[in-house]
Amino acid sequence: MSDDAVKIFHLEMRDRQAFEPKQRSNDFDVALVDPADASLNQQLYRDVGSAWQWTDRLSWDGSKWSEYVSRNCLSTWIGYWKGKRAGYFELESQNDGNVEIMYFGLLPDFIGMGLGGILLTVAVECAWREPNTTRVWLHTCSNDHKHALKNYIKRGFQLFKTEFENTE
Repeated sequence: MSDDAVKIFHLEMRDRQAFEPKQRSNDFDVALVDPADASLNQQLYRDVGSAWQWTDRLSWDGSKWSEYVSRNCLSTWIGYWKGKRAGYFELESQNDGNVEIMYFGLLPDFIGMGLGGILLTVAVECAWREPNTTRVWLHTCSNDHKHALKNYIKRGFQLFKTEFENTE
């Protein structure tokens, strides 16, 4: 395995009782993006993901983004700190009661303020509110923020698989 290999961590929460929420702040609000807005998702993906080497969707054009966000199984949520857009998450309802946190992150100006745990708390609460949810899951990687994996585990997620992706 190369030193350039990226570790991909797959995490899940199979029991709502395992959830350990972070205390919310009155200065933090979350709103559903409704109607879906492809250009907003694209902008958030770029703005949040640029620091963490998110590249899988950089080549998508407007029609691909529209197709992605207009699916009934996807919802996008924006987190606001004191009225300013601070981050976002996408939830995808899947088969057999699975809800995946597809993308999750903070905008650069809001990193280091303790908001990741608050935003993740809301994401998990929203995922468990989806009808018939039996499992909330996500993946993160060694390119993501150094506290990302710790945040997920602190909220009650458990690691179920680790993979290595060679980036050469």
